[in-house]
Amino acid sequence: MISSKITGTGTFIPSLKKANNDFLDFDFLNNDGSKFEATNTVIIEKFKGITGIEERRYAKQTYNTSDLAFFAAEKAIEDAKVNPEELDYIIFAHNFGDVKPGAIQGDTLPSLATRVKAKLQIANPNCVAYDVLFGCPGWIEGVIQAQAFIKAGIAKKCLVIGAETLSRVVDKHDRDSMIYSDGAGACIVEQTSEKDSGILSHASQTFAKEEANYLFFGGSYNPQNDRDVRYIKMHGRKIYEFAITHVPKAMKLALDKSGLQIDDVKKVFIHQANEKMDEAIIKRFYRLFKTPIPEGVMPMSIHKLGNSSVATVPTLLDLVLKGQIENQEVKKGDVVILASVGAGMNINAIVYKF
Repeated sequence: MISSKITGTGTFIPSLKKANNDFLDFDFLNNDGSKFEATNTVIIEKFKGITGIEERRYAKQTYNTSDLAFFAAEKAIEDAKVNPEELDYIIFAHNFGDVKPGAIQGDTLPSLATRVKAKLQIANPNCVAYDVLFGCPGWIEGVIQAQAFIKAGIAKKCLVIGAETLSRVVDKHDRDSMIYSDGAGACIVEQTSEKDSGILSHASQTFAKEEANYLFFGGSYNPQNDRDVRYIKMHGRKIYEFAITHVPKAMKLALDKSGLQIDDVKKVFIHQANEKMDEAIIKRFYRLFKTPIPEGVMPMSIHKLGNSSVATVPTLLDLVLKGQIENQEVKKGDVVILASVGAGMNINAIVYKF
C-alpha cells in the first residue's frame, strides 16, 4: 500500500533575539486607544506567565519570508539526500507573503513557492509550486496534501515549507504583538512502501461561523496611526476556549483513524502559540482517554522562539530530531502526533510513525 514518510527536515531560526525586556518602553494600548493602568513591567510578567515566552526571533531586514523558507528548504533537501530536480511539488504555507520592512502590504506575486523554486534553481517544469493559506496549521495541511498526492500516484517527492515574518505585521501598540516571531521550517515527504510507518492518519477541520473572525486584520490601537494600515489581530480569550475545546477532539479523531491506542503515542508536537493553552489541550486530550499525561510527551520551543505561526511545528520537529531540545528525542518506531490550530478557524492533526 502506497503511503508517505518524512525523509528530511530543516529549519531556519533568525539570529535577531528580542527579549521581553525589549518591550518595556513600548506604548501598549487597549483596543479603544486608552492606556493600561498596569505598568509594562506588570504586563510583561503576566504575558510570560501565560504564554511562557521569554524571547523570540526576528528576521534581519535583508531577508523576506521566502528567503527564510529557502534556507530551511536547503537543509531539508540536504537532510533527505534528494535531488531537487526530482521534486514533484513545492507546497509553501504562509499567511502574509513577503513583507518588506516598513511596507503596508504583503507581496505574493509571484507565489512564494515559485520564489523558493527559483532560489533552488530547479529547472524541471513538472515541479509544481504553489502556496497554501490555512492559518497556523498551514504546514501540517501541506504535509497532508503531499500525502494525498503521493497516495493518488501523481507525486513521489514533495517539499513542504512553513515560513513567516510576523514581526512585520504586528501593531506595536497591541500587547499581543509580543507573541509573534519569525522563522521557517521545511520537510521532504516521499513515497514509501514500508508497512506500518510514515503518515498513518490525519484529521482536518474548518469552523467558519463566528469562529471565522477570531483572527483578523485590523487597524492599530493607536487612533493617530494610519487607519488604512492593517495588522494581525486576535480575540485571544475566544481562541483559547475554542482551541482547548476542539483541538483535543481532532487529535482523538486522527488517532482513532490510525487504529492505534493512546499508550502508543510517545510525543505530541503541537503549534507553539501559548504554553498554558498547549498544556490545557494536552490535559483534555488525555482526559478523553482517561489516561494520565506521560512525562515529557509535549516538547516546547515557544520559550525562546515565540509563535512563528506555520513555522512552529516543523521547527519544533526538526529541533527534536536533531537533538537540540534537552531531554527530548524521537526513536525509530515511535508514534507521534502533529497538531495545530489557527485562523479559519482551522484545526488539523497527523498521526505519524517513525
